[in-house]
Amino acid sequence: MKLLLVEDEALLSKNIAKGLRLLGYAVDCAYDGEEALDLYYLNNYDLMILDLNLPKLDGMEVLRRIRNKDADFRILILSARNTLEDKISGLDEGSNDYLTKPFAFQELEARIRGLLRRSFTTGSTELRCGLLRVDTSARQVWYGKELVALTRKEYTLLEYLLIHTNRVVSAEELIEHAWDSEADPFSNAFRFHIHSLRKKLDEAGATGYIVTQRGQGYRIQDSKEVSS
Repeated sequence: MKLLLVEDEALLSKNIAKGLRLLGYAVDCAYDGEEALDLYYLNNYDLMILDLNLPKLDGMEVLRRIRNKDADFRILILSARNTLEDKISGLDEGSNDYLTKPFAFQELEARIRGLLRRSFTTGSTELRCGLLRVDTSARQVWYGKELVALTRKEYTLLEYLLIHTNRVVSAEELIEHAWDSEADPFSNAFRFHIHSLRKKLDEAGATGYIVTQRGQGYRIQDSKEVSS
């Protein structure tokens, strides 16, 4: 999942981004309201974490401008404005959640997970395809009763494919949602991670779940359906 973090305090931004990247999220950072809108229009993000006290353009105005064009994009306000009136105003303007500073990083990540589940129309923390199962809360992958050990990037790719089960997902879309915008789309990293993911699934017995649609992309499908 690809996130846009909008926070003008450089150290806080760095620490939040580092923590989220360690969990497997791709994170782009913006440090003022104008940069936030530029990145939002340039890239395809799954969720925005938005501070309100921003230079150049206030966070509430960023929220309003996005909501005028997009009613569905997930926005989580993370702000030192902590009065009840502030929270009500933020939610009324269209934010999907409001978390005040100071905050526990674990709570931030839990709220992000909750919003992303809503984005993809599932309230469950579990994704399934045949005997393949992903626990999005624990970020664990199981095939039957066997735990499949994946790297953060492999997990991110598998989770995204499972969210879009039976839909062909292009390599470009996978790269866009699994890597930061600075990543080189022409490197061999993507092919390496897809190959490694397939190998680990094969070794666990989950053979044939990731199907290549030549010239189009990838889709995930129950291996029994693939072989039938």
